[in-house]
Amino acid sequence: MWVIAMVAALGVGSATAGQAPVPVPPSGPADAQGVVDVNSATVVQLETLPGVGPRTAERIVAYRRDQGGFKKIEELMNVRGIGERSFLKLRPLVTVGASAADAGEGR
Repeated sequence: MWVIAMVAALGVGSATAGQAPVPVPPSGPADAQGVVDVNSATVVQLETLPGVGPRTAERIVAYRRDQGGFKKIEELMNVRGIGERSFLKLRPLVTVGASAADAGEGR
């Protein structure tokens, strides 16, 4: 019985046999604490936030594109559909990483 478990655990005979595991970066659009970076998150990732549906997620992405990224999280209130009450719910769940505009400043 343990041989079957070992074969399954090692992936012997599967499509991934012999391939190295793909490393997962420690941070990105959503970090280990579930905080979402509004400057790099996808629409799908933004939709995981409470009160953010498909339309609001699209508006966040459009604002980010049009403004060159968010400089501070309070700018979320500039997005139609996110008022002060919604923002206060989102505040502990979002972060603002380097925007595209910030990334180009070092040149």
